[in-house]
Amino acid sequence: MIDKVKNLVNELVKNDNSGHGMDHIMRVYHLALKIANNYNVDKTLVSLIALLHDVDDYKLYNHQTLINATKIMEECQIDLNMQKIVLAEIAQIGYHNRLLGKMPKTIEGQIVSDADMCDALGAEGILRTYAYSLSIKRPFFANEIFPNLDADYHALSSYTQTTGIGHFFEKLLRLPNLMFTKDGKAEALKRQQFMITFLYQFFSEENATDWTIYLDNYLKKFN
Repeated sequence: MIDKVKNLVNELVKNDNSGHGMDHIMRVYHLALKIANNYNVDKTLVSLIALLHDVDDYKLYNHQTLINATKIMEECQIDLNMQKIVLAEIAQIGYHNRLLGKMPKTIEGQIVSDADMCDALGAEGILRTYAYSLSIKRPFFANEIFPNLDADYHALSSYTQTTGIGHFFEKLLRLPNLMFTKDGKAEALKRQQFMITFLYQFFSEENATDWTIYLDNYLKKFN
């Protein structure tokens, strides 16, 4: 059943070039299961939430309902009660939902949330930010455009108002504080440190002294 879900998800997202494709989904799936090994959880539920968490993402699809996740689970003849739990948890996962005060209710959903946010950090997080910036024609870096650290849900939804590097400060570097599990937190902090090292190197190569100072001050404030 899980293999069939994987195949249907892959068919849906195989042409994605925004950083939300099957490679991202499978990394979240594997990391979620790795974290799940340390908890008494339903691994089938973890697997389904992980595999389906992005198939109706608002950044990729124009619809507001979870029609793709529903269709895939119906085609795979997944138990109706399991479907309800999966849909409820998917609807609560994501940084923007956290800004709105929403969060997954089950430990399975929380594990997937941690894995999903971890994939926005580290080496993969850098590559995904660059890929997504390209996909929406947003500059990765502009020396004169500093982050909006007070950005709310609506401001962060306007992705063209920032840069890829600005996105690091407005969202990504803050993600370790949103982890639910100790394992997720440890992984997030490790990946966060890699991003910080990257930023210092990037600003050095760009001769962007003001940004190095900005990063120093940011870390003093938020770490």
